[in-house]
Amino acid sequence: MEMILSSVSLSALICLVLTPILIPFLRRLKFGQSIREEGPSWHQKKSGTPTMGGITMIISVVVATLWFGYFPEMQNYEILILLACAVLFGVIGFVDDFIKVVMKRNLGLSAKQKFSAQILVSVVITVLLSYMGYLGGEIIIPFLDFSVDIGLFIIPFVIFVLLAMTNSVNLTDGLDGLAATVTLIVSLFLTVVAFYMNEIAVAVFIGSVSASCLAFLVFNAHPAKVFMGDTGSLFLGGATAIAAIALRLPLILIIIGFVYLMETLSVILQVASFKLTGKRIFKMSPIHHHFEMCGMNEVKIVLLFSGVTLVLCILAYAGISGVLS
Repeated sequence: MEMILSSVSLSALICLVLTPILIPFLRRLKFGQSIREEGPSWHQKKSGTPTMGGITMIISVVVATLWFGYFPEMQNYEILILLACAVLFGVIGFVDDFIKVVMKRNLGLSAKQKFSAQILVSVVITVLLSYMGYLGGEIIIPFLDFSVDIGLFIIPFVIFVLLAMTNSVNLTDGLDGLAATVTLIVSLFLTVVAFYMNEIAVAVFIGSVSASCLAFLVFNAHPAKVFMGDTGSLFLGGATAIAAIALRLPLILIIIGFVYLMETLSVILQVASFKLTGKRIFKMSPIHHHFEMCGMNEVKIVLLFSGVTLVLCILAYAGISGVLS
């Protein structure tokens, strides 16, 4: 427990110190967010807000995790793979952000380039976990108090989970503090579960992630002084996904990540409906924009989505309490 609390404290401290240093630096470099014209019109006032703030989240998690969770004499390589997964997704996001804000290409990486890079990272990390013996075929089934072994099918399944989560968190990052708040709750849940499962390396890692979210919210809550950008959202998506996978709990993400799931489904359903019928299901997608168009302000939406996530995390904990050591 002491190791976990120490990593959490250090991660929060580093993020709290670095972020206010980074913000004016990003302003000087004119690394401001470009707001899409097809988004809500009132979001245009956010144009120019410094982005790529996820850099400080990555630094804080890497330093805190390595400082308190990696011991070469114990050959604890799992924590290095967890870190590598999250950081590599963060690097993809950084490249995407860099193209947007520096090269002034508002769409960043093309969809093909971005997805190809995500597939590559997902495959490499999954194969590495399997090769090093950290990934078996066992998956815990929530609410049933038992697990199933899906054998080699675990590899394509894990790849799918990584891709789904990173893109879902990326879509969720559309309002001030939304992705950071929801992920704070999700990562705290995974930290508690990892502790009770005696998976200390995972707890140190994902606990550091939760601390970085909390610290970043000081600057990212409405009205945001800085955005995490794809750098931060892809990093958080990779971190939460790989932590759940390491705990043999990828299915729990359907419950605790319900907000992420709905954000993604709202986009899929919107596009499918428009192409098939010429009509839209939502006033705007992802779904947080639909709530905005219905008259709800950003703070209330963040509170609503966070409240739903908190309730579902409590429900999910009850669903796996029988398998916790």
